[in-house]
Amino acid sequence: MSSSEGAQVLTQGVGYGIVLGIGFVFAVIMAGLSTLQNRYTSYKIATSEEFNTASRSVKPGLIASGIVSAWTWAATLLQSSTVTYEYGICGGYYYAAGATLQIFVMAVLAVRVKLIAPYCHTYLEIIHARYGNAAHFTFATYAIVTNLIVSSMLLLGGSAVVNAFTGMNIYAANFLIPLGVVVYVILGGLRATFLCDFLHTLILMIVILYFFFITYTSSDLIGGLDGMYALLQKASELRPVSGNQDGSYMTLKSNYGLMFMIVQITGGFGTVMLDQGYWQRAIASKAKTAVRAYLMGGIAWFAVPLTFSSIMGLAAVALANSPSFPYPGGLNSAQIDAGLSAPAGVVTLLGKGGAVAMLILLFMAVTSAASSEMIATSSILTFDLYQIHFKPDASPETLIRVSHVMVGVWALIMSSVACLWNGIGVSLNWLFLFAGTIYTGAVGPVILSVLWRKQTKAAVISGAIGGMFVGIICWLVVAKTYYGTLNVTTTGEIYPTMSGNLGSCCSGFIISVIVTLIKPDNKFDWSETKKINPRARAMDKQRRNAVAVLEGREPEPETPVESDDEKKMDAVTRASSVKDDESVAETVENHDELQKSLRFATWSSLTLTFIIIFLIPIPMFLSHYVFSLRFFKAWVIICVVWLFTAAFITSILPIWESRRAMIDIGSGLIRDSFGGGLRKKNKEVGA
Repeated sequence: MSSSEGAQVLTQGVGYGIVLGIGFVFAVIMAGLSTLQNRYTSYKIATSEEFNTASRSVKPGLIASGIVSAWTWAATLLQSSTVTYEYGICGGYYYAAGATLQIFVMAVLAVRVKLIAPYCHTYLEIIHARYGNAAHFTFATYAIVTNLIVSSMLLLGGSAVVNAFTGMNIYAANFLIPLGVVVYVILGGLRATFLCDFLHTLILMIVILYFFFITYTSSDLIGGLDGMYALLQKASELRPVSGNQDGSYMTLKSNYGLMFMIVQITGGFGTVMLDQGYWQRAIASKAKTAVRAYLMGGIAWFAVPLTFSSIMGLAAVALANSPSFPYPGGLNSAQIDAGLSAPAGVVTLLGKGGAVAMLILLFMAVTSAASSEMIATSSILTFDLYQIHFKPDASPETLIRVSHVMVGVWALIMSSVACLWNGIGVSLNWLFLFAGTIYTGAVGPVILSVLWRKQTKAAVISGAIGGMFVGIICWLVVAKTYYGTLNVTTTGEIYPTMSGNLGSCCSGFIISVIVTLIKPDNKFDWSETKKINPRARAMDKQRRNAVAVLEGREPEPETPVESDDEKKMDAVTRASSVKDDESVAETVENHDELQKSLRFATWSSLTLTFIIIFLIPIPMFLSHYVFSLRFFKAWVIICVVWLFTAAFITSILPIWESRRAMIDIGSGLIRDSFGGGLRKKNKEVGA
């Protein structure tokens, strides 16, 4: 029996209809939103700044929604349920905790970016301004490889579920899923990504809440919270979990679960810190906004894998011996690796209707994260490769055309690589656990490039490359030592992948620090990074002057005109673009406010990280506590209350923040509809 046989409850036509239909519905919606934005607001998607940075004006609720959407991959739903199926209720918690602290760290880095490079498009521009071409090429490679693995992983999980439910050709799914995403990203740019992220996240929350209430309040197979607890106790007797206290599914004392969290933490750092998509959200807003957005986004996202795995992951465990379960006797290793525990639970509980809901849920997760990857990679290919290395004096019109082309090119590449993984038999679970070994060596050098003035070019390059080699050696040596042979199965086990991720992440940081301490750069003062992107600095000054004129204030004086050679050097972010030092030092936001935001972000991130990584799980792990019925009920209720809070942050708050923009757009539509014409506005209107 194939890994997907048994869960196929829908026809291929339904699969193609969902994949193509929903994608193009979003494309039509985005076409309409882009038209409204161009006509009734001051933000025009035909400019490269708006396409790639949303004119740096996005509000915290929408960014928080975008963070939740971008970090909710197919793997978030499938892998969290998989580790719950394997390790019990701790799996969802360890998945969520291990991947949330990186978002909190990004709150700190978001403020640092505003301090040291207020007009950059990508974090790679900072690398280039500090260290030159060699380091820039090295980290551009890491960034693209990271985005490639993440992008293909999205499709790997999504196409596996579409194939399992409908029998749709898995290779066709890999190419068709991104198709509609390409259309709406090209139509709307980064702001389009944020707006679609909002819609995706809204649907995500609705479907997960639907699953929760069906599972715990109306399903006869489960029997409510009491019934779920009894079924999990029975499952612990029939299939005790190795490494768990008393073999129970209801404990945080799980040796393998804790090791998985270590893999999740280290691999997650690579995925977030090297993925331009997360930096893009910091760039697209003011520092105070970004801090609030990342903290709210992390808190909101935590609820998604925690709650979803507590629903469908536990349902798959509880119902594995049910006659209705699509895989008699439970999932085998191939089905677990393919991420089919949640789909199996959905089909058992809800049949065809549940399968459709799960397909829509997975499609939202895949396409929202894919849109983030497309726009992020397009920014790298446009600004860090094309503009810096091929055409430094490219016009804004040329840059926007290149950005559009790169979005389409990236869609083809990610689809092709996903097909490659399918062809050689690499599963979602294997790729998820292994990926960090390749790229987390670059995490330490990237973070220190933003935080540490004295870090050197030799340190960042040696740390990134050295960390990768150490990680690969640890991965292979541990696999060989523990299992005696090297193959896809042994190299995908928890001990080798944990060793590879830890070795790569820790050694990259250590090597970079040691090399820097041997010969530090005592002369660097961040002035070079503040010169990045003079065009955006000029646009921002024009906007401030326009507002000053409207308010009757004196506009800022013009800066001296530079020579053509200087302008070309500005475009590659290496030479001075402004004659006087005050203009170079000028930032979008007040320095004191930025420092205040930095302190708040640092303490908030440290506090939240301590709570989710140490304060909650470690005492429960060390005490070997097994959940009582009362504690289990409280745990599940807290999960769903948390999810409601997340839904408010990601679905209600963005609407409230954008109420003025919606009123202005509505007023413009009414004036146009009744022949009044559009009254041009010079004031800034946020989306």
